[in-house]
Amino acid sequence: METNRQLRIARLIQKDLGEILQFSGRDWVPGAMITVTKVYVTPDLSIARTYLSIFGKDANEVLKLVEMKASEIRKQLGSRVKHQLRHVPELRFFIDDSLDYIENIESLLKK
Repeated sequence: METNRQLRIARLIQKDLGEILQFSGRDWVPGAMITVTKVYVTPDLSIARTYLSIFGKDANEVLKLVEMKASEIRKQLGSRVKHQLRHVPELRFFIDDSLDYIENIESLLKK
């Protein structure tokens, strides 16, 4: 179970990462829309598992590109949250496939 501090930091990171990927993501991957759906922070606040929903292009290719830019994204995040956090957590990115899962369940229920 996550503590209140973990939840607050996760929300802060989600909001700021969403803005970073919204503006910088246009330059990195034109034609793709990247949305941060959920962020989980470890109890020691050293790692942030970030789930991305990707539309418009191949999700795996976009994820690889975002992972290559992870250090740049972390630096931009650090400049945004420098007054709230002492250490910026390491960012790990994953594809959020919950929408595909929901569609699969709905199609199974309709049969």
